[in-house]
Amino acid sequence: MLARVTDNISMHDLDKGNLLREVTVKIRLERIDTQEGITVEALLDNGVTGLVMSLEFARKQGFNLKKLKMPIYVRNVDGLLKKKGPIEYIVEVNIYYQGHRERMEIDVIGEQKWKVILGMPWLACHNPEIYWKTGEVKMMRCPEECGKQWQLKQGKLGWQKQKEKKAKKEAEKK
Repeated sequence: MLARVTDNISMHDLDKGNLLREVTVKIRLERIDTQEGITVEALLDNGVTGLVMSLEFARKQGFNLKKLKMPIYVRNVDGLLKKKGPIEYIVEVNIYYQGHRERMEIDVIGEQKWKVILGMPWLACHNPEIYWKTGEVKMMRCPEECGKQWQLKQGKLGWQKQKEKKAKKEAEKK
């Protein structure tokens, strides 16, 4: 293991393997159709360009799988296509975390280690403070729109689309 030792990380931590490897948060997922919910540990991963749910977990929990018109092919970090095939389904859920509520569409992918992964769209929107030594996550820098129902669709957050629609309507009234 090659590592640089700083004031915050001691050689003892490196030798004992006491370094935090993953940052997770406990979120509540709510099915849209029944409003039934489940608490799950979600991985925060800035290397993931979306939000991901395990196909096995989605089926076990009875989430309503929506078939995509066209599959989305996924590449692993090494650039190779994911062996288990493309994303063919999404689920729409309400996500609750630290007083925030959002309606989101999550890509469903088979054979995942994690039940849910919150990737860059979620991280970029909320810009959470993460204390990497302990894994503590604080929601201190959320945008004004945070907590509104928003979804990722075609590369834009739903609240951004809502804001654009509202501005367009106001412009039309003038």
